Amino acid sequence: MIKSMTGFGRSEYSDGKRNIMVEIKSVNHRYNDISIRMPKKYSFAEEKIKNFIKEVVKRGKIDISIIVENITENDSNVQLNTMLAAQYYESLKILGDEFDLKDNITLSLIASLPDVMRLKPDIDDEEAFIKIIQIPVMQAVQKLDEMRNDEGCKLAEDIILRGDLILDFVNKIEERAPYVVTEYRDKLQERIKDLLGDNIIVDQERIAMETALFADKCSIAEELVRLKSHIIQLKRNVEKSQEPSGRKLDFIVQEMNREANTIGSKANDLEITNMVVEIKSEIEKIREQIQNIE
Repeated sequence: MIKSMTGFGRSEYSDGKRNIMVEIKSVNHRYNDISIRMPKKYSFAEEKIKNFIKEVVKRGKIDISIIVENITENDSNVQLNTMLAAQYYESLKILGDEFDLKDNITLSLIASLPDVMRLKPDIDDEEAFIKIIQIPVMQAVQKLDEMRNDEGCKLAEDIILRGDLILDFVNKIEERAPYVVTEYRDKLQERIKDLLGDNIIVDQERIAMETALFADKCSIAEELVRLKSHIIQLKRNVEKSQEPSGRKLDFIVQEMNREANTIGSKANDLEITNMVVEIKSEIEKIREQIQNIE
């Protein structure tokens, strides 16, 4: 069954050292675009987290927020780079001598320079942390997927209903189509009589030839067959697809619209034209729904 690209999931998890809260939401997108907001010190896990999400979510704009609250006090260590500090110090002395500057080089100045003192997360094993964070991430993703499945079921019901409505109109057009040629022939004979009078003998072979030319020109049999085939494909993909099918459905709907346009332009009949307008209206509604399908 198809899935929607819209959903939300939330999860919390604690391993005794830290509490992890994960929120994930998804909306329509042409590709699989994942954005992660999490503490910078855990950024080494971002790529793995994206891979976890991609196992379940194949298409959509995914925003995931991760909050990590450390329970223990010693969650970070200060890392001092004395070699870099020495280089800063020597460079500052050279600048002072070069430009005859007398400003004192203070401890606070050296400590504030980039990378002299860095806060390093107290994480002994990055792989162990990735395994821990995978738990709440996948829990949130599963809840997201459940919502996407539920929404997908509703979309499927609506699309199938509209497909059946289109099929009803196609069947009515098929019933109507043969009468278009008959009515054209009768109107042609009536027009000739109106113009030339009842005493003129009408060449029936000529009438038959003109009728045949008209029938060939306005024949919509092939378009109706193809439109029916597209409706069957649409319903099959909606009901039985085991993989993301949004792009495929979008292509099918484009083909349905193309056949409907051709039928409308060739039919040369007001009743059929009105039914084509209804068909195109339903196709447009299906197209809008498909924009939300993974």
